[in-house]
Amino acid sequence: MSASASESFRELAELAASAGAEIAGESFQVRPTADAATLLGSGKVGELKELAAATDADVLIVDNDLSPTQQRNLENAVGIRVIDRTQLILDIFARRARTAEGRLQVELAQLKYLLPRLSGQGIKLSRQGGGIGTLGPGETKLETDRRRIATRIKKLENDLEKVRTGRALHRQKRDSVPVPTVSLAGYTNAGKSTLFNRLTAAGVLADARMFATLDPTVRAITLPSRRRILLSDTVGFVRNLPTTLIEAFRATLEEVADAVLILHIIDISAENAGNHAAEVFRILNEIGASETPRILVLNKCDRLEVTPSDSEHEAALLGARILAEAKQAMSAPAVLVSGLTGEGLTRLFDLIDSVLPFDAVESARFRIPLKDGASIALLHDRGKVREEAYHGNVCEIEVEAPESLRRRLKRYLVRPSERINNSTEPVENSVQK
Repeated sequence: MSASASESFRELAELAASAGAEIAGESFQVRPTADAATLLGSGKVGELKELAAATDADVLIVDNDLSPTQQRNLENAVGIRVIDRTQLILDIFARRARTAEGRLQVELAQLKYLLPRLSGQGIKLSRQGGGIGTLGPGETKLETDRRRIATRIKKLENDLEKVRTGRALHRQKRDSVPVPTVSLAGYTNAGKSTLFNRLTAAGVLADARMFATLDPTVRAITLPSRRRILLSDTVGFVRNLPTTLIEAFRATLEEVADAVLILHIIDISAENAGNHAAEVFRILNEIGASETPRILVLNKCDRLEVTPSDSEHEAALLGARILAEAKQAMSAPAVLVSGLTGEGLTRLFDLIDSVLPFDAVESARFRIPLKDGASIALLHDRGKVREEAYHGNVCEIEVEAPESLRRRLKRYLVRPSERINNSTEPVENSVQK
C-alpha cells in the first residue's frame, strides 16, 4: 500500500471512529479503472462478503464516492449496508450540529445526497400494486418522495438564504464600528478549538475526534496594541470535503471569506502536514479567500524538539517547507505555538498586530476636558498611554491608538504646536507611562 493510500485509510478509520463505528477489518484494491457496476472487482467483492461474514460486520464503509447504482449493487453482493465517504462525513456532521443553523445546513446536504439515490428503491417504498397501464410498482410513491424532498430542499435553501442575509447584516454592523474579524481555518483535528479556547477562554468543545466543532463561534479579544478584533472559529476542512457540504455551509464559510486575516492552523506534528495544508488552500480558494492575508500557525509544537531561542528561525523554515509541499508560491509569516501549553502565543499576538491590515496604530496626543471622563477612560482601555498630564480642568494625554479610536475622538486631537506642555501654564499633576 502506498503512503498516500495508507494515510487515506488512517483518515477513514478516524472518520469512522468519530461516527461511533468499531473497525472490524480493512481491505485495499488497486485497479486501472473503477468497475462501473460495483467500483471494485468481482474477486474483491467476494473477499469483502467473506470478511463481513467472518467479523459479523453490519456496515461497509468505502473510501470513495459511490454512484447510486454502485452502492445498491455492492449492498446486494456483500449482504450488508454500504456507505461511502460522503455519507460518512454527513453522518458525523449530523451528530455534531447543535445550533438551528447547523442542523439546517446538515439536513440540506443530506437531502441533496439522498435525492439521486431514491431511484431503484420503488418496490421498498411502494404502497400500491402495478398493472397494465400503470407506472409500475412503487413509481407513484417514488415520485411523491422526490417531490417532497425537492420541496423540503427549496425551503431549507430559502431558510439558509435568510441566515446568509442576516450574517451579512451583522458583518455590516461590525464593519461600521469597526472591529475586524480574524478567522481560524485548518484541517480537521489540527487543534483549532484548543487554540481558540487558549486565545479567548471561550470554552468551545475540544475533542480528538474529527469535526468535534461544527457550529461557528465568534469571540472578541484585545491585541497588545489595544486593538480589538473578533476571532472566528468554524468547521475544520478535510480531504474531499463533499461539495454538498461546502454549498450548504456557504453562509458559515463566508465568515472566513470576509475575514481581514486568516490564521491557517497546521498540525506541525502530523506526518502529512503539507498535504493537509494543500487541501485547506484549495478550499479557501474555492470559497473566495485566496487573496486574504494569512499567518501559518504551526500548532502542537510541544510535540517537537524546539527550544524557545530557535523557535522563530525554526518556524520560518517549517513554514517554507509547508508552503513548498502544498505547492503554494506565496509568502506567509509562520509562528510555532502550542494550543495545549500556551507556548508561542505572545509571538502570535505580536504577529497578528504586525500583519493585520486594519485599524493602523499610531501615536497621537489628545486634550480632553476632565468632565469627559468616559473619553479619558476609553483611551486607557483601547490605547497604550505613553504620557499623561493635568492642567486645571483639562487632561493632555499621549497615546498609541488605533485609527478607529483616533477617528472617534478626533475633536480632542492636538497638533504638536498646540501642546499645553510647551506653554507657561503651571502643571498641577503629571504622570509618565
